[in-house]
Amino acid sequence: MGKEKQTLFRVKEEMELMSFLMKAMDGISRNKVKSILSNKLVTVDGKICSQYNVILKPGMSVAVLKQSPLRNFHNPFVRIVFEDKYLIVIEKREGLLTNGPVVAKETAQTILNRYFHQSNQHCSAHVVHRLDRDTSGLLVFTKDKKTELLFEEDWKGYVTDRRYMAVVSGKMEQQSGTVKSWLKDNKAYVTYSSPVDNCGKLAITNYQTVKANDDYSLVDLKLDTGRKNQIRVHMQDLGHPVVGDEKYGNGTNPIGRMALHAYRLAFIHPVTHEKMNFEVAWPSSFEKLV
Repeated sequence: MGKEKQTLFRVKEEMELMSFLMKAMDGISRNKVKSILSNKLVTVDGKICSQYNVILKPGMSVAVLKQSPLRNFHNPFVRIVFEDKYLIVIEKREGLLTNGPVVAKETAQTILNRYFHQSNQHCSAHVVHRLDRDTSGLLVFTKDKKTELLFEEDWKGYVTDRRYMAVVSGKMEQQSGTVKSWLKDNKAYVTYSSPVDNCGKLAITNYQTVKANDDYSLVDLKLDTGRKNQIRVHMQDLGHPVVGDEKYGNGTNPIGRMALHAYRLAFIHPVTHEKMNFEVAWPSSFEKLV
């Protein structure tokens, strides 16, 4: 693209817009093309086009804009990873609630709702899963109630992979393993773990040590279930609490934040039924500790 505001292509044979863009922009993924289309970054003969299955004819011109004039989104706490007409995937920074009561000053949900309003999208952000305030990483919101309900009705069926990277205190005794327990909140909203059924919710966490020193371990965590505070409580169960966890940790916080980051999210799109796979880098401060 260089310094130009757009890249212009000329159509030489009849084909769908999706196929044309994947061929013209060699190496681009279907997900990336859909994101470009949904963000109104593509024009066909000068008119914005967001439908991937539009049939192009020889002689037509297709332009890919560098930046949408309608959606210039910048926020220090939220980065848009993917967006289409049904849902939006974001990367949330630590220190921000996923959602909250009306009195909450700012949440990921309020930031997205403001973005939808400013970009003239007639929709609102619907929460389908959450990250703790002090956990960073990938989150998906839907843009309508119908899509939200599809996720809610079969969350385990749609979500194929959720991975977190954490730094925990001490050197892990085992390279890998699985923690299984029942989690239940007390009246003070502190989550307790029990090896036997305590009328709570079954939680299963798989872990793999990536690297370690005598003081800390970098651990890759895969969830079979998505319970409240699951990773934090299970790491506490192992005697290796998440670094910087004020509620379930041991008070050590050498990096000024909780060392837990949701770096991978994979799911079947509930409307298009496409396989969606997203991965972002975890903070460099995690690596430095080990």
